[in-house]
Amino acid sequence: MILITSILLFINCDDKITEKYEASTTGSKAVNFEDGENHPGKKLMENNCYVCHNPTATEGDRIGPPMIAVKKHYKDENTTKEDFINEIIEWVREPSEEKSKMPGAVRRFNLMPYQFFPEEDVRKIANYIFEYDIEQPEWFEDHFQQGHGNGMGKGMRKGKGMGRGMNHTKSKNAESVKERGLGYVLSTKTVLGQNLMGSIQKKGTLGALEFCNVNALILTDSMSRVHKATIRRVSDKARNSKNKANVVELQYLEKFKNQLANSKEVEPVIYKQGENVHFYYPIVTNTMCLQCHGSPNKEIKPLTLNKINELYPNDLAIGYSENEVRGIWSISFNEKE
Repeated sequence: MILITSILLFINCDDKITEKYEASTTGSKAVNFEDGENHPGKKLMENNCYVCHNPTATEGDRIGPPMIAVKKHYKDENTTKEDFINEIIEWVREPSEEKSKMPGAVRRFNLMPYQFFPEEDVRKIANYIFEYDIEQPEWFEDHFQQGHGNGMGKGMRKGKGMGRGMNHTKSKNAESVKERGLGYVLSTKTVLGQNLMGSIQKKGTLGALEFCNVNALILTDSMSRVHKATIRRVSDKARNSKNKANVVELQYLEKFKNQLANSKEVEPVIYKQGENVHFYYPIVTNTMCLQCHGSPNKEIKPLTLNKINELYPNDLAIGYSENEVRGIWSISFNEKE
């Protein structure tokens, strides 16, 4: 009897675990992933949406509205989960001004360019956003209340450090050095991203390639001057030979690859020589990256591949899948400057 009871309890428990996961993917039942940390939509959102909708970006450095703004515009007290998920899926399938519930964001950032995302992934992301409190920038609540009054959704006030943009305070402790390095990464990503998205919106993927060919290094160097630092994006499979990683950088690149492959939390590597700081942080692929860095004739369309070969005859930066380390940020600066 004890054995039979144990088996029945195990089967019942296993059914409940399965029911939780199925609910997260279908949107048909309530989801309970404790605090949401293990929800499949959370990682998908961070890998794919945060490229443009990062909650740690400062108000002036944004490429697009934070995801909490999307939640507040698409969900109110009368919105069902099914309606919310379907509206998000429909928007991602075919972005247009007519469908948008965020005309202010469209005016400021222009219309989001179409990108292919599997519908099941979008469903998981929308399910997570609907069910859980999601991270919001510190500035967001005041910004939203000024424009809309009391908010319609919930979010967690987070986003210190990386959202510092081009300003930083001098500090000798390790956390400030980490925040300063991440701030340099984010602000440079923002400048590159804003220009890249503008090229995609106006000229498509081919226009983005031409933009990167002419302007990526120029813009990165300009951010180095702004921050009084040396900021480089390097890889073991460089598209531009000027972005080839050196021996030291290759070691850290492999370290990040191993961490990601083993599902370990990735943290910046900081190496100090007196007042000089060397900061390393991974560049991880997402769905958008694969348009130019995925597999030929699969994610990379024939016309795009022809343009890559024309602009970069010695290109190595293809064949990536989503959520792989494509390179690293290699940044050096003086801690006291």
